[in-house]
Amino acid sequence: MDDLETLKARVKKLNAQATQAKMDLHDLSEDLPTNWEKILEVAQRAYDTHQNLMAARKDMAAASA
Repeated sequence: MDDLETLKARVKKLNAQATQAKMDLHDLSEDLPTNWEKILEVAQRAYDTHQNLMAARKDMAAASA
């Protein structure tokens, strides 16, 4: 059960990070062409964060099954 609780906490933390990454990407897009040089960096961070979140959700689903 501790493992499931640990996974839930990880998903919660990653969800918050993914939401922030999404907002950073949104904010950057609204300010274009200002800071256009940061597009790849911000997009990569959003991609990586969401990829980690999806993997953690998959792990949590497997652990609770």
